[in-house]
Amino acid sequence: MKKFMSYLMFSSLLLAALSFTSCQEEFEELPGEDDQEAILASSSTAQLIKRTSSKDGSYDNIVDGASCFAINFPYVVKVNGLEVNIDAKEDLKLIKQLFNEVEIDDDILEIIFPIQVTLSDYTEITINNKEQLRQKVEECIERGDDDDISCIDFVYPIVVYSFNIDLQQTGNVTVENDMQLRRYFAERGDDDLLSFDFPITLKLYDDTQVSVSNNAELANAIETAKSECDDDDDDELTQERLQEYLVACPWLVNEVIRANVNSTDQYFDYVMNFTEDGNVVMKDRGGNSLMGTWSTGIGENRLLLKLEFEALVDFTLEWPVYDLGDGKIKLYAGEGEKIIMKKACNIIDNTPDTLREILGECSWVIKKVEVNDEELDRLLGYGFNFQAEGVVTLSNESNVSEGTWAITTNAQGRLVMAITMGDEPGVSFEWLLSDLKDKRLKFNIEDEHYELILERVCDDNADDGDVAEIRNIMMGGEWIVANYSDDEVDETENYDPYTFAFQAGLLLQATTGEAEPSYPGLWRIIRDSEGELKFYLNFGLTESLADLSDDWKIVSIDADRLELKDISSDGSMDILVFEKK
Repeated sequence: MKKFMSYLMFSSLLLAALSFTSCQEEFEELPGEDDQEAILASSSTAQLIKRTSSKDGSYDNIVDGASCFAINFPYVVKVNGLEVNIDAKEDLKLIKQLFNEVEIDDDILEIIFPIQVTLSDYTEITINNKEQLRQKVEECIERGDDDDISCIDFVYPIVVYSFNIDLQQTGNVTVENDMQLRRYFAERGDDDLLSFDFPITLKLYDDTQVSVSNNAELANAIETAKSECDDDDDDELTQERLQEYLVACPWLVNEVIRANVNSTDQYFDYVMNFTEDGNVVMKDRGGNSLMGTWSTGIGENRLLLKLEFEALVDFTLEWPVYDLGDGKIKLYAGEGEKIIMKKACNIIDNTPDTLREILGECSWVIKKVEVNDEELDRLLGYGFNFQAEGVVTLSNESNVSEGTWAITTNAQGRLVMAITMGDEPGVSFEWLLSDLKDKRLKFNIEDEHYELILERVCDDNADDGDVAEIRNIMMGGEWIVANYSDDEVDETENYDPYTFAFQAGLLLQATTGEAEPSYPGLWRIIRDSEGELKFYLNFGLTESLADLSDDWKIVSIDADRLELKDISSDGSMDILVFEKK
């Protein structure tokens, strides 16, 4: 039997209406008799339905800073002066990648107007300049238009019925998507009666599904999902969020520019601790403490963070907050006035055992080693194994180096990984932990010129079917470079002489003919900490193949073709395509 949503105040009318249906042939009767239920279009349940089916504009908050609308594709932005075409949601990742690729950057984004935007009710409007955009953001936040519920979704199609005051059906419509459902409810009058053809299915934020059979179950499912998932639209800046963000963790200073003077080297990796009572403690790299105060406010267009230190004039200012998120706070007070701080949860005032346990759980693959501003590509894809009793090995599976490791803390209370490996000076340092995640670790050495990034690989990704399949394909024959473009410059002919054989044990051989010497290299397939499939290539010191050495993103693969791409910190893109010989 079909069930319908109920509205309590009409229960008595329902019984009366059923007794008169035989006299009113101009209306179709409700399909059932026991569970006929309807709601007012102005009811709280109807409002939940409208919020759940509203346009979710949070996915492009990195561009427009508001969840109450989304910019229609395609459009163009400039990221730190680099023009970027945004043709789909996937392209928004490039903006974040450009922001995060290097620590020392301006992270300034400019939208090229005019743009078309879609509001929460799916109305489309044109915005011609930055001022109109700012006004629209303020308007929709003040009205609460950004109060969409994005952590639960309807599974379509859905049939919606309408009724008259006597609860007799006057029509029905099948809706196929959120836009149709949102517009249908918006077009109804406050006193209109509506109902779904139950049961209906909803998909939760974790991709599980739930079936509901009536009004009460539907409202409860939406309310429960809303309370259990994070629906705060993280890229929006609020004063409360800024305050919570500041006191949640210590912060590392990444960049300081005052009056066009770059003082980053002086303050790099200073630690700032904000407390709820408005005090802030700054610790220099020697562990010496400097006291100050902080407060937040709201300026003309931005949140404000006011810092006051007697001994630190470079920090003392009422700073506009340019960006908040992805573990960073960016303060920007105009040309030549900037501070960037990075969240330091778990890496300061944490016990050494925490890092020891993480390192000992799995192997750790080198994604990047930078020593005195020089990247050591010859170590790309090598794997660390941190063993008991302070023993560590570094290997490409053909060659193994052995050394020692220890975890300590420095004067700031920051975790330090000390590695000594006699035959590999490129990793033999006391590395300061700068980022601690389950599947990725980042280290530096008291300034931005030394960096080590490691990706966790457990059991050689043996439980990942995609990794295993790609490995089998690559070892199934010889390959040639069908295309190599360096920032749209075709350089394929440089690799025409080479044939590539991907072998077991991470061994890669490049040859130019039977009588010619071969050039050994390393290859490795992993799923990285971002969930992306990566193809590591490392030809060591072979200069003619050096441009192929990288941790490439796998774009596509079939039995005879592999396409890879890499986006550099300056936004340039390299493309590498292998085809089976």
